[in-house]
Amino acid sequence: MSVLSVMPDMVDPEDTGHASRKEETTSLAIENMHCGGCLRSVEKALTAVPGVLHARANLSAKRASIRFDPALCTDDDLITALAHGGFRAASIQTGQAGNSNARDRDYLRRVGVAGFAAANIMLLSVAVWSGAGEMDAVTRAFLHSLSALIALPAIVYAGLPFFTSALSALTARRLNMDVPISLAVILSTAMSCFQMLKGSEQVYFDAAITLMFFLLIGRWLDQRLRTRAQGEAQNLLSLQSGMATLVDAGGDQRSVPAHALAAGDTILVPAGERVLADGIILSGGGDIDQSLISGESDPTKAHKGDQIHAGTLNLTNALTLRVSAADDMTLLAEIGRLMATAEQGRASYRRLADRAAAIYAPAVHILGAATFIVWMVLGAGWEIALTNAIAVLIITCPCALALAVPAVQIAAASKLFRSGIILKTADALERMAEVDAIVFDKTGTLTLGRPTLLNANDIPDETLAAAAKLAVASSHPYAKALVEAARVHLGSVEVALGVEETPGEGLKLLTPDGEERLGSALWCGVETHEQASLWYLAPGGERTAFRFRDSLRPDAAETVKTLQAKGFSLALLSGDRSGAVKEIANATGIDDWRGQANPADKIAVLKEHAMDHKVLMVGDGLNDAPSLAQAHVSMSPASAADITQRAADFVFQGDRLAPVVEAISISVRARTMAFQNFAIALTYNAVCVPLAMAGYVTPLVAAIAMSTSSILVTANALRLAAATRGETS
Repeated sequence: MSVLSVMPDMVDPEDTGHASRKEETTSLAIENMHCGGCLRSVEKALTAVPGVLHARANLSAKRASIRFDPALCTDDDLITALAHGGFRAASIQTGQAGNSNARDRDYLRRVGVAGFAAANIMLLSVAVWSGAGEMDAVTRAFLHSLSALIALPAIVYAGLPFFTSALSALTARRLNMDVPISLAVILSTAMSCFQMLKGSEQVYFDAAITLMFFLLIGRWLDQRLRTRAQGEAQNLLSLQSGMATLVDAGGDQRSVPAHALAAGDTILVPAGERVLADGIILSGGGDIDQSLISGESDPTKAHKGDQIHAGTLNLTNALTLRVSAADDMTLLAEIGRLMATAEQGRASYRRLADRAAAIYAPAVHILGAATFIVWMVLGAGWEIALTNAIAVLIITCPCALALAVPAVQIAAASKLFRSGIILKTADALERMAEVDAIVFDKTGTLTLGRPTLLNANDIPDETLAAAAKLAVASSHPYAKALVEAARVHLGSVEVALGVEETPGEGLKLLTPDGEERLGSALWCGVETHEQASLWYLAPGGERTAFRFRDSLRPDAAETVKTLQAKGFSLALLSGDRSGAVKEIANATGIDDWRGQANPADKIAVLKEHAMDHKVLMVGDGLNDAPSLAQAHVSMSPASAADITQRAADFVFQGDRLAPVVEAISISVRARTMAFQNFAIALTYNAVCVPLAMAGYVTPLVAAIAMSTSSILVTANALRLAAATRGETS
């Protein structure tokens, strides 16, 4: 059954201790975290709480993931600590998407109010500017008063998210990017009111409300990007909500909410309904549709003893399941967490942007103060000096720099998810973009990993049953194929206890009659050159060969040809017999191949390749896990063993091999767009800041320029969603 394995015990690579301490993990939604400075303040506040083992904040999703000792602190303690730091936080409830859609609508309403006000004030300003030489003071004062009546309530309403964020930061004695924004808006509005009462010809209500308008557009685009990125996983999570039929010990049935199920419960899944929890089939069987989980469109057979997952559709017969995982421990919940996990980490580009944004916050105020002082020293008067200082405060806001990388990372993760690829680590996109060599495993990677036993009719039932009893303990495709063949021929398969597996070699079991083995020819002491992929060694020394046929993935040869055309160095490295490996290498067109490679051999080959190349390892077997960890970046199919998926940076679903090309394509585009966003932000500041300090930029122009730069980097990231499949540049 090709499914992405649940990984509830994922180990954070930054954790180096506390292995024996009781731990829990929680996620908090943090409403007013807007910049790199906020992010560091959140992490600092959380790590200061006694009992917190690790805390990682995610600026893009406005979340924090915390691992803590429940004996020393609770969620309430974490929320209280953040409140003392000026942050509003709440626990993220299972199955809920937070208030993303509500925030979307809230920002959109504020954009509408600011846009309406800006358009009307601009019309009044144009009237004042066009009639400056002929308009009398009374008319001008009347138009300025109308501008004030429109601007003041609109600024209060539209600017509320910025003002509350800035106030929280200042209350906690820290700075964020909303502080200079709020300061610029308040100063320009206050100065405009003063100038209006004074009867001056120049007011800046248009600058203040236009700044709000463009800033809110940037915030709304960023919020929409996050909501869309979270949407795919949240749609899957919604499939495990609803009412389940619980069967008690006496056989009585009752309906209960799916979130109330617990491991060990027995549930009934009628034909035509979705499974609402992960579980083991106790009775029943038939066709199931797991396309939402595995990406495979064809129904698969389910038997007694098989594990199926929440979100699977039962097509034929009623199933009785013993729940193994429910609610936030199911596969669907894990898929959602995998995307969040990738976003939680901060890749090197993102850390660079965060550090730059942190330096910016105090730098903005220093530049604004310096501008005011210099113009005062030059004798320009406080009004001109303050006007220029306001323009500097507006134009130096680091919004574009703070959004440069997170926007790209979220867009890339969303694009990958829609392509059936789960991004698991934050910096995997960067490493994937550097790849120039690819090493493939064979079984389950270039092939479908669903081999069929060819000589089942030639094997005695007793031998087939004994071999299958060992094979049921392994997740290797050949072992699964042997078990399936035994079920067809014998009706059922026993489960042996005490079976030991040596990755890359095989299985063994000590019995009163002697040792049994199932695995490679060398593992079973076979010296013959008979073409067989699996051997069984009976306690008496008799050896039996099992011959299999596996099919290539439908697009394996085409994908290999595409990668070769793009200049990648390709190799095939497998633990299978050399004859089978050569056959697949010839079928796909890979010249560099090696068979009968154990885990140590694979690591040695990867180290050799790493001397001249950045290597992507694609594998699925238990023996591939060390190789995946050794490679520069790694990828595994959804059918891979649990430990293999944990070692991989990407997990792809379905029968196609094309996701390898797509992952490289999206990673290269993401890197390009991240650099483009850096260039946009830095070029904007290099050009506009000196002009503002020199007095050549009015507050209105500064507002338009600063907001436009933020919108540009977000819109640039959105282009990633329109990337054509298979494009690598």
